[in-house]
Amino acid sequence: MPEKTAKTAAKATAPKTVAPKVAAKTAPKAAAPAPKAAVKPAAKPVAAAPRVEEPKKVVTQRQGFKANEFVVYPAHGVGQILAIEEQEIAGAKLELFVISFMKDKMTLRVPTAKVANVGMRKLSEPALVKKALETLKGRARVKRTMWSRRAQEYEAKINSGDIVAIAEVVRDLYRSESQPEQSYSERQLYEAALDRLSREIAVVQHSTETEAVKEIESQLAKSPRRGAAKSEAGADEADGEGDADDLDGDSDDTTVADEAA
Repeated sequence: MPEKTAKTAAKATAPKTVAPKVAAKTAPKAAAPAPKAAVKPAAKPVAAAPRVEEPKKVVTQRQGFKANEFVVYPAHGVGQILAIEEQEIAGAKLELFVISFMKDKMTLRVPTAKVANVGMRKLSEPALVKKALETLKGRARVKRTMWSRRAQEYEAKINSGDIVAIAEVVRDLYRSESQPEQSYSERQLYEAALDRLSREIAVVQHSTETEAVKEIESQLAKSPRRGAAKSEAGADEADGEGDADDLDGDSDDTTVADEAA
């Protein structure tokens, strides 16, 4: 009994080892890692909205001229207006006539505001065409000047756009089969004037150019024979005189015609 009592006393007095457990419980917890910053996905580029072009205004008439109408452009003759369009040139918007010259295979764009300056006009009236045809039957009027000067005058008439003036060039440079042949420069001017005249007559009369040329030549055949009669003194005619001496040394200085009466 005394031994049991001693063991019991020893157990009662012995200290309990609870410190480590308490320490484990009271030990501070490790700091939690800082939350990562949320990474936002890169914004997708916003596609630009497609540009809606405003529909072009269809213009059919300007300055008294209409689309599909035939006109006369002095430097090129008869052409047809294909359209009236608007274009931006050097930052400025311009309205343009788009003119086609089918025979020359050329398209010309003319500002609508410049038609008066360039001399563009409508086709001649039938009465004016008749006057031009009557002009062809008259006597050739050739000035007594050097050929080079006369050639400049003829060219100015051709590019004037005046149908009667062009008919005068055709009349003055025409040569019948019985007359001396034209020089090369005369022939060029004659053909240019004949082409301008026949094209306008064909469009006005709704015929072909071949038919118009035949009508022109039939009128020319009715003109008085050149050199058959002399005009009065001081008249502006020279039928076979004045230029035969090649006044300016140019081989193109030719007489109109020295026909034997």
